Amino acid sequence: MELTGSQILMECLKEQGVDTVFGFPGGAVLYIYDELFRQKDNFTHILTSHEQGASHAADAYSRSTGRTGVCIATSGPGATNLVTGIATAYMDSVPMVAITGNVLVSLLGKDSFQEIDVTGVTAPITKHNYIVRDVNDLADVIREAFYIANEGRPGPVLIDIPKDVSINKAPYEYKVPRPIIRETKNFTQEDLEKVVKMIEESEKPYIFAGGGVTISDAKEEAVHFAELVQAPVTCSLMGMGGFPGQHELYTGMIGMHGTKASNIGVQNCDLLIAIGARFSDRVTGNTAKFAMNAKVIHIDIDPAEINKNVSVDHFVIGDVKEILLQLNTMLHKQHHEPWLEEIKTISKNYPLVYPEGLTGQYAIEKLYELTNGDAIITTEVGQHQMWAAQYYKFKDPKMFITSGGLGTMGYGTGAALGAQAGNPGKLVVNIAGDGSFRMNLNEMITAVRYNLPIKVMVINNCVLGMVRQWQTIFYDNRYSFTHLTDINYDSLADAFGCKAVNITTKEDVEPLLKKALEMEGPVIINVVIHMDEMVYPMVAPGAPIDDLITE
Repeated sequence: MELTGSQILMECLKEQGVDTVFGFPGGAVLYIYDELFRQKDNFTHILTSHEQGASHAADAYSRSTGRTGVCIATSGPGATNLVTGIATAYMDSVPMVAITGNVLVSLLGKDSFQEIDVTGVTAPITKHNYIVRDVNDLADVIREAFYIANEGRPGPVLIDIPKDVSINKAPYEYKVPRPIIRETKNFTQEDLEKVVKMIEESEKPYIFAGGGVTISDAKEEAVHFAELVQAPVTCSLMGMGGFPGQHELYTGMIGMHGTKASNIGVQNCDLLIAIGARFSDRVTGNTAKFAMNAKVIHIDIDPAEINKNVSVDHFVIGDVKEILLQLNTMLHKQHHEPWLEEIKTISKNYPLVYPEGLTGQYAIEKLYELTNGDAIITTEVGQHQMWAAQYYKFKDPKMFITSGGLGTMGYGTGAALGAQAGNPGKLVVNIAGDGSFRMNLNEMITAVRYNLPIKVMVINNCVLGMVRQWQTIFYDNRYSFTHLTDINYDSLADAFGCKAVNITTKEDVEPLLKKALEMEGPVIINVVIHMDEMVYPMVAPGAPIDDLITE
């Protein structure tokens, strides 16, 4: 049958199992939105307050559900407003399909009104992108885009559709989506046998779990592997939940704001097994002094990550879940009681601590207790993000949704919308800083409009906290443009049509936080802390990770 380009787009989205899209209409996508109106029984469309919010929502929808997130924007500024969200998804390997409109094919390249070369702009931050100049190519492009977004190391794909392509007609025939097959072709039995041999020869192994464990949904396999190896486990920021935070082998986050046990342990181990991690600078500190006493095994799906930042002694390239499944059948349980006791002693002697009184750490710890670790947590970027990683114990993948690689302030509220839309029965809490929150707080309007009952806990210190922390430690207290004007959150919530709760004393935290979590609809929870609260431990830039500033 013959369909318009807009109809083909809808049919292909249905082929891929898409039922929720986030977006903002405009001239170049009017035919697409007209078709969305006709097919409103088939799709939930969430109109965000800004295209960036749509991209963050699609990103978090994907992270929290395991399904591909979809966002739509018009040409020109609509398309460029997606760029930060696309880059965020790219840095954290999130499968997302961004659909943009463009001017007529005949007007491309002529500096037409609201024209932008969005494929040129997004080439460095997508796995692939397309501009569809012929409606006859549209269906195949959409199908290929969803496949590319999900195969191998996932990531965002952009499809740019000129306006006439969205209305021109072409034959359409339903096709079953191409299956995603876990990658096993790049490793051999010998590769796995060498891993087993290195583990058996080790006396002090340490496991470093990255975001690949979460992306591959390999939590059970990772736990079994760690219990067989009998090794302590640390996670990167993106690995949180890939290994449960309550497990006795877990020692906390690694890196710039990692625990002493994790950082010292990795420096003292004789075998470091990195699983689905890319050895970012925030993890390694001074790479020349990182895990100097250890042989390093790197398990990752992306060959480009091998020996990119840290030289390794052995690597296995493939899907993390499949590799761990096979290793777990080959390994006999190891015994490293003295090593585990050594790490436990470090943890006991150097626990995470924070000052008395009302602090962000205390509020987040209470949030964990009141939710029993069952909430989906999104964050903005800054001190509050690090405190969330340190003090909220994540038990499952897909429950900690944060911008790791790009560090996108303004990510959390849009992300909370996407997570809530994808998980309507779940409690979703965005842990925010007041600086990050104000960047995209307009998305609270979206939460109210669609009755998405997100809770936003603003750790409010009236400064850009992480920047101020650096200014305190490294810039001789020169606080250049990091002080913020406070917001009346009661008035803000009233204007947006949501509720607000203000917490100003330590004694208020538990009762008022409990009250806020039980309220219906979106709620802003204003937690007022002192501007000089710090994130500790901290590793100075260029220092080895066991050289920790603790106060």
